[in-house]
Amino acid sequence: MGLRFHIDIVSSESLIYSGQSDQTYVPTMMGELGIYARHAPLIAYLKPGILRIMLDNKEKNVIFVSSGFIEVQPHVVTILADTIIRSDEFDKAEARAAKYIGKHTGKGIKRSIGAELEVQMAIYRTLEEVRKTKEKQQRWSKDN
Repeated sequence: MGLRFHIDIVSSESLIYSGQSDQTYVPTMMGELGIYARHAPLIAYLKPGILRIMLDNKEKNVIFVSSGFIEVQPHVVTILADTIIRSDEFDKAEARAAKYIGKHTGKGIKRSIGAELEVQMAIYRTLEEVRKTKEKQQRWSKDN
């Protein structure tokens, strides 16, 4: 067990996750950011992509985030995201993605084709990551 830090993930709807992590990978406008315990403080803007929470290098929570902010302190990480889809909710992902896009375009916010493509590609990459994680967990539980 390595050094751990506390992480809170909050969407506009509710608290999604509050717990410990050994390492977390977050999609930011600067690229994917790897966070470990005692990371230097920072604030960054999230872009659509995969948020990964690792614990003991065995458990992996995969979460899709659309956009938002991350605040990193030495022992606490806070992620404020507009829209979050957890890996266990991916059966409903298409409906939620359509609702998200419809909600934002319905309010008169014009999104470029590139921005829409980026969101859709991030959702697709997250789906692939969830499938890989589930396959690894199934193989691991069969071996034990």
